[in-house]
Amino acid sequence: QVGKCIRFELDLAAGGADVPRSLVGKFPSDNAVSREGAVALRIYSREVMFYRELAPRVSIAIPKCYYADIIDEGPQFLILMEDLHPAEQGDQLNGCSLEVARTAVLELVGLQAPTWCDEGLQEKLAEPPDGFFADMHARYNEMLPGFLERYAARLAADEVDIIARMGESRSCPVYQPTATPFCLEHRDYRLDNLLIDERTTPPKVTVVDWQGLKVGRPLNDVALCIAGGLDPTERAKVEQGIVRDYHTALVQAGIAGFDWTQCWHEYRRATFAGFGLTIISAMVVEQTARGDDMFVAMAHRYARHALDLGADEFL
Repeated sequence: QVGKCIRFELDLAAGGADVPRSLVGKFPSDNAVSREGAVALRIYSREVMFYRELAPRVSIAIPKCYYADIIDEGPQFLILMEDLHPAEQGDQLNGCSLEVARTAVLELVGLQAPTWCDEGLQEKLAEPPDGFFADMHARYNEMLPGFLERYAARLAADEVDIIARMGESRSCPVYQPTATPFCLEHRDYRLDNLLIDERTTPPKVTVVDWQGLKVGRPLNDVALCIAGGLDPTERAKVEQGIVRDYHTALVQAGIAGFDWTQCWHEYRRATFAGFGLTIISAMVVEQTARGDDMFVAMAHRYARHALDLGADEFL
């Protein structure tokens, strides 16, 4: 964990109905190693920049930000946000309902359509053209043996095989520099980073944790959300419908030159987006029993997704 959030309840002497009675503050981690890594990866500065410069451009549901600032590249930063209680954090281990998954995917249109193929984003967020993707491949392979030693016995043989093959491959889509179409990519669009209020129909989904923000492929976040949140058997029944609804919403938002065939092709290529997130994260965070169960569930769902859609052809 590279940050921490604290909820503040305010006892105000004055103020109208629009003055918040509680706030959520986000701060750097208490762990020095985590802070150092976050600064090196520009994690803190990315999230502050999102709330200060990019949030006004997008319509995806996010908390209202009252204050965001950082000293240089960090680690000292502060973000003060709207308290969305009683919305609850999604449960990555147990997954979500079809309604939550569909709502979360449709929210992405509000992030992507306003930033679709915007060359100005490259100056703010683009990764180095060559080294970043080579480093990603090396990092995956560095962590892969330990991950398989720890978890392979809890996965099916074909799931282990495709996870290993991604490490061997040089043509896997996630190792390729971002090409057109591109847009803002959350990059960690999982249930853990969604605040969900199911008192309404459809449920309200608000997106937090913008520290991994980058310029990327639109369907990466879509695939990460659908595959990571739904049981594979249920996902197979509904995913094409969700992606069609997403594509329709993109077109209605003014996106042209991106037909359904290309959208589905990009979705299949994006099935590998969750592999690195799972394998690398599992090996760099403190090991816990619940964490083990969660990473096994993620590996199972993402591997099954790639296999079900025949995405091994891209390896």
